[in-house]
Amino acid sequence: MEMDRSTIIGLVLILGIFAVWQYVVAPSPEEIEAQARYQDSITALNDAEMVPADELAPAFTPEDVSALDDSTRQARFGGQFGAFASAAVGSQQDVVLENDLMIVTLNTKGGNIKRVELKNYAKVVEDEEKNEIKLPLYLLESERNRFEYLLPATGVSGPGVSTSDLYFTPQIDGNTVTMRASVSGGGYFEQRYTLTDGTYLMDYDIRMEGLGQAVNAQGGKITLQWDNYLDKIEKNSDYEASYSTIYFKPVDDDTDYCSCTSTDTEEVPEQRLKWVAGSQQFFTSALIANEGFSPGAVLSTETFDDETSPYLKKVSAQLEIPVTNANSEVFGMQMYVGPNEFDRLRAIGYELSDVISFGQSIFGAINRWVIRPLFQFLSKFIGNMGIAILVLTILVKLLVYPLTYKMLVSNVKMQVLKPELEKMKAKHKDDAQQQQVEQMKMYSEYGASPLGGCLPMVLQMPIWFALYRFFPASIEFRQENFLWANDLSTYDVLTTIPEWIPFMQGHISLFAVLWAITTVIYAYYNSKHMDYSAQPMMKYFQYVMPLLFLGFFNSFASGLTAYLFFSNTFNIGQTIITKNFLIDEEKLKAKMNANKKKPKKKSGFGSRLQEALKEQQRIQSEQEKKKGKK
Repeated sequence: MEMDRSTIIGLVLILGIFAVWQYVVAPSPEEIEAQARYQDSITALNDAEMVPADELAPAFTPEDVSALDDSTRQARFGGQFGAFASAAVGSQQDVVLENDLMIVTLNTKGGNIKRVELKNYAKVVEDEEKNEIKLPLYLLESERNRFEYLLPATGVSGPGVSTSDLYFTPQIDGNTVTMRASVSGGGYFEQRYTLTDGTYLMDYDIRMEGLGQAVNAQGGKITLQWDNYLDKIEKNSDYEASYSTIYFKPVDDDTDYCSCTSTDTEEVPEQRLKWVAGSQQFFTSALIANEGFSPGAVLSTETFDDETSPYLKKVSAQLEIPVTNANSEVFGMQMYVGPNEFDRLRAIGYELSDVISFGQSIFGAINRWVIRPLFQFLSKFIGNMGIAILVLTILVKLLVYPLTYKMLVSNVKMQVLKPELEKMKAKHKDDAQQQQVEQMKMYSEYGASPLGGCLPMVLQMPIWFALYRFFPASIEFRQENFLWANDLSTYDVLTTIPEWIPFMQGHISLFAVLWAITTVIYAYYNSKHMDYSAQPMMKYFQYVMPLLFLGFFNSFASGLTAYLFFSNTFNIGQTIITKNFLIDEEKLKAKMNANKKKPKKKSGFGSRLQEALKEQQRIQSEQEKKKGKK
């Protein structure tokens, strides 16, 4: 009973204390009315339309939607926002900054970019009937994006005050928008955006005035957190994702980047960064520091396994802004939000053009300084990029034709020599080693070589590998029409097929099919008289190989498959015309017979090769004798 009485007394005391606490902290009728007006204002703002920049008041006149005076705000929000309590409530509205290329929409809640529309580019989507529909192209538009500074406000626990929780007051001055979050005592944190015509590059500065007592940045820096959810813009989103990541440039080092194919994190604890950029296949959002960000940056990319996700990837940058805790500080930056146009990015400098995925090897150099300038030159005279690809094919074929001619002469030599080789093999049909020795001897005597046709193909391989990276990375081919292809930067669609068919991704590319067919035809003409008796499977593999690669090229850039189709077509034409009209087989045969009668001076390599074959033949003969004795 004693324990029950104590329990009852304790409960009564607790209830009494709770009642007194409720009475003390309960808001006054005036505060209740103010909160109601605040909620009504927010509801009205959610339904309001975007306010153009030229219609905003040009002076700093914060709208007091909460009807709370400074002392009441400080009392209510000071523990969470410190001296920034006066900016904890306000009106949320859109502010537009525009030039001839883009429309930048800023939000007063956070003072950051809400979205950017690129006027000269469009996003293409397909309806249920596979009809293409063009929509406005937006960057930085996801509601899940974050662009916020963590201000270590005095008297606030945790990491500090996030600017995304503050309401900024806009001021318009020509082509400049200033967003300002005030603190008690007259200071402020300011973000300033300036956009001029003819560029996708904005001047972007942050200014801290009179924050010496309000902000205490220990360590001499404040943190900027930038999370950017990359939207799916291109038709082949799987391929687009493989070209999307975050790039960064240390001040005194080469450009680097996170993995393009998997979730990855890169820490830069000791180097200052010049810029960071969230880059997609054809578009980039970059932040460039005038003097460099402080060491300690963390860059990351996150992939999404869910194919239904509207995002390609999430790219993030945690950057450190250097500060000195002075009464007045400015940190200057620039923001590039626009297309991956090589000349435009290169003009900005600081190796920003490295965000274009031309490649970092020798093939990347070929793309940047050979193929790209060549296409740029051709585009001055040719209005269609498909025709420019055709002209490029012709130029390459003319350039390598002298070597192609030698290749075809070598093929004809092998054709002439084929009867003699067959006689030799019949003579030594039971001795494979002797066949090899005699075959090398005949090649030397007649001046023929089975490898004579390889050089032109080897010389063209760097161009093929370079073009493999060039077409999907060059925005000049994006949404460019040619014949049946609507976009030379991605696959063309002859017809759709069921998704369950392996390797074809639900469609058939006509350029890829034409490439496969012409590859088979070219292989037939090129190897018609070659001897495959030693490796008979090679005869069939050259016909199977194009079918195996069809699944790969079926979803690749139609600009590349068009080039390969044109290349094969010219190869076939050159082979037929050269062999039938330019090479006299009888004269070549007479020349080979005359060459046989000439005394031969064996080269060092030829002599060593024949000696090696003879030595191999001797060893094999001795091993067979030993087996016979056993």
